[in-house]
Amino acid sequence: MDAELEKLAQTVVRIVDSQDPDAYMLMFEAHQRIGDAYLRERFIELREVRFRELSAGPRLVIVRDILLEVKRAAPSVYEELQAIAEAFAEDEEARAAVGGRTPAPVPSGSSASFTRATSNSVLDGAFHAPVVQAGTFSGGVHTYYAQPPYSSSLPPVSEWPPLDTADPIALGVRRTRRLPSESPLPPYVERDCDRELDARVREAARAGGLVVVTGAPLSGRTRTLWAALFTNLSGTTRVFAPPPGTDLRGLPALMRGRGDVGCVLWLDDLEGHLGEHGLTPALLADLLRLRVPVLATMDDQAYDARRFGASGRAGVLSGVEPVELPRAWSEGESERLNTFDGDPRLRAAAVWRGTHTVPEYLAVGPELMEEWRRARRPDAHPRGHLLVRVAIDFARCGVSRAGIHADDLREAQALYPEESAGAGAESFEEGFTWATDLRHRVTGLLVAGARRDTWTAFGSLVADVEARSDSPPVPLGLWMLAFEKAEDKASRWTVRWNAHEALVPRSDSDPEISVVLGRINLMIGDFQTAEYWYRKAAEAGHTAAAATAGKLLAARGEGTEAIPYLEKAAVAGHVEAQYHLGKVLAARAHTWLSLAAASGHPEATRALPPLRAAIATPPDTVEE
Repeated sequence: MDAELEKLAQTVVRIVDSQDPDAYMLMFEAHQRIGDAYLRERFIELREVRFRELSAGPRLVIVRDILLEVKRAAPSVYEELQAIAEAFAEDEEARAAVGGRTPAPVPSGSSASFTRATSNSVLDGAFHAPVVQAGTFSGGVHTYYAQPPYSSSLPPVSEWPPLDTADPIALGVRRTRRLPSESPLPPYVERDCDRELDARVREAARAGGLVVVTGAPLSGRTRTLWAALFTNLSGTTRVFAPPPGTDLRGLPALMRGRGDVGCVLWLDDLEGHLGEHGLTPALLADLLRLRVPVLATMDDQAYDARRFGASGRAGVLSGVEPVELPRAWSEGESERLNTFDGDPRLRAAAVWRGTHTVPEYLAVGPELMEEWRRARRPDAHPRGHLLVRVAIDFARCGVSRAGIHADDLREAQALYPEESAGAGAESFEEGFTWATDLRHRVTGLLVAGARRDTWTAFGSLVADVEARSDSPPVPLGLWMLAFEKAEDKASRWTVRWNAHEALVPRSDSDPEISVVLGRINLMIGDFQTAEYWYRKAAEAGHTAAAATAGKLLAARGEGTEAIPYLEKAAVAGHVEAQYHLGKVLAARAHTWLSLAAASGHPEATRALPPLRAAIATPPDTVEE
């Protein structure tokens, strides 16, 4: 006969007889993790009155038979039962040493029983309330959370990083864009759930227990929990963040030897830390007794699958009410973001996130930027890289939310001759498909615009390119194309504004820049500003700009000022300038001939009719 099994069976019988408020309930909580439904039913029969009415011999046979099946079918549960039984036996010995008194069974509702509704507790095999902690007892407290000794490879507490030096990115917070002058993470924007979460974290730090934050992918749950941890616990608190799959069974032994050092167990993506060697109810109960807070995050779907899925899988989640973090930001959260002016990444998120959430924008952005940057290689997606760059530059011009048609992206490629030449191996269709494919279940590099069948670059790409000092400028020709593709007057004024912001500081270096600014202002109807930029370009030696400046001056009756510009362009061979110069000079001749004719000069009188015919259409319409 198996002596170990026999000893366990005898102890289980004593636990059932005693109905000890700790060991009894933990034992029946453990049975929920037995995968075999029939075996679970057999185990639960031990609680029935008819079992207790049997004599000692038959009861021992039944328990021995059940435990043998548990050992075969659910060895981890068998180990838990051993731990509970050993702790119960030790407590029996301790009670005997102080007088041999064994406490009577605790009736339901007594002051020594576990409180159901008014406090967090361990009850009926489930952990109740968001933070699991012991209720209030009026008598002696006996806990049976011990586990078998394990040879542990866990690092000692002295090697765990203090909270004030811990790296949140190493703990699972997703990195955001970080330029040389920027901090590793942008400031935290307060979420609506923070007050409740802070209270739970403080309570867990005081009394131990599990706090879980759930949310959709990229909802910001890890950053939110990190903020609660950093805000509410001392900077000297040691943080243990084991990788998924770590054997945690040796953790209680480490905690017992930690002295007065505050510790926290950090389990990002809790689903990777569950299982027989991970966070089990028995281990959580042990940590609870040792007042070790356990802070965890979990994907919504993973939580639901384990909490409400197949029977017996809920485990540590069976009574935990998570703090739920919605994917969409509330109006109040968005307002807090919009009024936050202390970090360029948050300002950009407020402007460029579009239909995406702030966490999605901040977390996915660096990944998209790196993928887009590397795609320019000839053996990667050079055509896709170029199309995304075109879309980014359209957005930099001011054509973003409305979107750009695919044919416009195709047309604009010609403005990037070097990139177009290097992208020949990939077709437009292949590059476009790559650029629009969904990434991270959130977005593509190109996303749908506001108008039907239009596209725009993901907002963070635009903001990041704008923020980098080494980003190439928008091709001058694209400013004009963006102006032409702008869907309405407001969009055209946006392009004009952005053109001035981007091009005016560079206008002294290249007369073509002044020409572009002149054309945009001319097309929008601001003739005075257009004239300024054309005259600036003409004075820098630009022939076509001189012709246009002369036409503008002549159109507003400033023929004397127009003549030098028109003459300069006419001498250079500019045909339109030659024509307009002739018209201006003819108009001046008409003025003087008219004066002479009025004074009776016969030759002047004969010259006026053909001259009037030549200048019948005044130069009052300017088109470049």
